[in-house]
Amino acid sequence: MKLGNAWTNLNLVFCSEVGKPHSVRNLQRRHFKPALVKAGLPDIRLYDLRHTCATLLLLAGENPKIVSERLGHASIVLTLDTYSAVLPSMQQSATDKLEKILNRKGSR
Repeated sequence: MKLGNAWTNLNLVFCSEVGKPHSVRNLQRRHFKPALVKAGLPDIRLYDLRHTCATLLLLAGENPKIVSERLGHASIVLTLDTYSAVLPSMQQSATDKLEKILNRKGSR
């Protein structure tokens, strides 16, 4: 309100002092890297958090379409290609589920 017309309202959760998006470089240098150091965490890229989120969601069994939408991918194909290394570990889970279904049906 103090800035009046100088304020840019983009409805951002985190923004600069004038309402605009943070510069990624400044965000990393001023906030992200110091937070890593203070927390005693390894030096990672901010972008690595995006990959970690997607990987954890897929490993937790989240629908790949939902993960794709969260990442803003234009197509689920990009998500599946990018995170295909996670999918083989999910194959055993799918096999186990199918086996349970078939065994249940066969025991009747």
